[in-house]
Amino acid sequence: AGGLHHAKKSEASGFCYANDIVLAILELLKHHRRVLYIDIDIHHGDGVEEAFYTTDRVLTVSFHKFGEYFPGTGDVKDVGANAGKYYSVNFPLKDGIDDASYASIFKPVIGQIMQMYQPGAIVLQCGADSLCGDRLGCFNLTIRGHAECVRFVLQQKVPTLILGGGGYTIRNVSRCWTYESAVVLNEEISDDLPYNDYYEYYGPDYKLHYAPSGMENLNIPENLEKIKSKVFEHLRQLQPAPNVTMPAAPPPAAADEEDEDEDEDEDE
Repeated sequence: AGGLHHAKKSEASGFCYANDIVLAILELLKHHRRVLYIDIDIHHGDGVEEAFYTTDRVLTVSFHKFGEYFPGTGDVKDVGANAGKYYSVNFPLKDGIDDASYASIFKPVIGQIMQMYQPGAIVLQCGADSLCGDRLGCFNLTIRGHAECVRFVLQQKVPTLILGGGGYTIRNVSRCWTYESAVVLNEEISDDLPYNDYYEYYGPDYKLHYAPSGMENLNIPENLEKIKSKVFEHLRQLQPAPNVTMPAAPPPAAADEEDEDEDEDEDE
């Protein structure tokens, strides 16, 4: 599923040994002036942010748990540097955020970014550890609430690459990405799970969806509004749809490898 957002140029991190997201965005930049990266994993998308921290050609936005939590980065004050100043957007959150609270920040922020930045392509990381009941997570999103982010991004009608990410209660990860695949395909699927070799993992209800927990939502509306206002203040500093002169597109990475193989064959 990909979405290994913690890996850095020179080191592995957070179960991620190679950052497929950065590699994908570098390919997209050969064909698009601007790429928007959106991260809904519970952990900050630090590896992707770091890779593009000083450029305005990629805007990264991450909604994540912040405060004594891995990887410890992603404060709202972290906005990028040099040419990339204000092109890194961070929305730090506390434990227990639910569907309604998440939608109240995600949709306005992404909507404003789309209007200001006008990306040619979007990369969406759909880490499932932001779901309720995750072994390493502490959010309270349902599968429908998580998938609503996918649906909203697709409604922007921009070419979109959708990736996986974290998720440590495996039966819920498979539930989530099954449902989100159906959202991408605009298909309705039954809440009753079909019998399969792993059917017993989904007991006792054997359903696709499950209820959120009763955990307290520490993200009070007033605080969310304050953070959202700070994010909007940063976005107002953006140069609307920064212009980039596009040279002739270089060949894709796969084509480069094929050319090298042909050269080796000729040498032999």
